[in-house]
Amino acid sequence: MRIARHLLDGQPALAIVTDDGLATLQTAHTDLTSLLDACDGNVVAAVDAMATGAVTPLDEADLLSPVGRPPTVLAVGLNYRAHAAEGGREPPSVPIIFNKHHNCIVGPGDPIHIPAAAPDVVDYEGELAIVIGRAARAVSAADAPDYIAGYTIMNDVSVRDWQRASPTMMMGKSWDTHGPCGPWMVTSDSIDPHGCRLVTEVSGEVRQDSKTDDLIFNCYEIVEHLSTAFTLDPGTIIATGTPAGVGLYFDPPRLLSPGDEVSITIEGIGTLTNPVIAEPNA
Repeated sequence: MRIARHLLDGQPALAIVTDDGLATLQTAHTDLTSLLDACDGNVVAAVDAMATGAVTPLDEADLLSPVGRPPTVLAVGLNYRAHAAEGGREPPSVPIIFNKHHNCIVGPGDPIHIPAAAPDVVDYEGELAIVIGRAARAVSAADAPDYIAGYTIMNDVSVRDWQRASPTMMMGKSWDTHGPCGPWMVTSDSIDPHGCRLVTEVSGEVRQDSKTDDLIFNCYEIVEHLSTAFTLDPGTIIATGTPAGVGLYFDPPRLLSPGDEVSITIEGIGTLTNPVIAEPNA
């Protein structure tokens, strides 16, 4: 099942993705966060019980991030073997965790801003993202699938000099618009998260082409690690890391600039595409 969020008559609405387009769900919930909280993670059963309304053709849909207001956005650094190698780093022995500020989240088609304060150091990172379905605390890797509602795509846009200026990385990872997410969430019963091909293209040129079996810490191990320390709330997004091929490690570096377009495709989910523009004046 694919669950999307889109604008309908100017208001956010949840929908299921069908062959005909987006079938809007008849529910008061307008965000996956509140729906997941209400159904204790049993999202497939909850959606199956809902009636659907008007169908919007996909080419006419105004898609939003499937989770518009996540309680938190977490991410894992250096989590693909080939990505660690391209940066001359040893694979980490424990997951490297950082936060992205929730205001970075935007949806498919929304522009990625090149900040005026850092115009030459903005990079793309195509990533598989976990969406937590119900409160998870002290969850084992074996039990983690029961706590994952589904998976989506995130572009962990990175301002490289700000990222490297602080060991926490948060300031380099959290600029407004630097968390594109979508195009929808695929429920966890519909996908094997550890056997997906991930391809990132910049203006039609393939930059990243990998499979999620290159993850150092898989999705279930990440949930176990994080939930050992704190509760993961429903709607939490966890970006699981990016494969080799980021712009920083080309020689010379091939970073983003206005006029570019970034498309990230993950097998079994779909494609997330965002244009790149200069940051508008405040």
